[in-house]
Amino acid sequence: MPEPQKNNQDELQPIPAKRYFTIGEVSDLCAVKPHVLRYWEQEFPQLKPVKRRGNRRYYQRQDVILIRRIRALLYDEGFTIGGARQKLESGEEREDTRESKQVIRQMRSELESVLNILKR
Repeated sequence: MPEPQKNNQDELQPIPAKRYFTIGEVSDLCAVKPHVLRYWEQEFPQLKPVKRRGNRRYYQRQDVILIRRIRALLYDEGFTIGGARQKLESGEEREDTRESKQVIRQMRSELESVLNILKR
């Protein structure tokens, strides 16, 4: 029986329960270099991190999820930049089962950590 195809998304660490992330943190969370993130900001209009003093970028949770989806489209599914942009803009975009399970695992982990804090 063939082994199930491994998705790079499965190997990414859970997204911590924070409001803002620096470009370095997002780079680590999404396994993408910072210069690639800056390039993707130009190519994908949906990706707009908050910019503060000194033009420093601060990404929110939905930005990290979007970056992971862009990464999956480009690296795992073989889309070109233009094709990935079209797919995201078309409204056809739906999360697959693996991504949904990952989000559920992350939420559960965050809720458990909140519960632990409340128990103290």
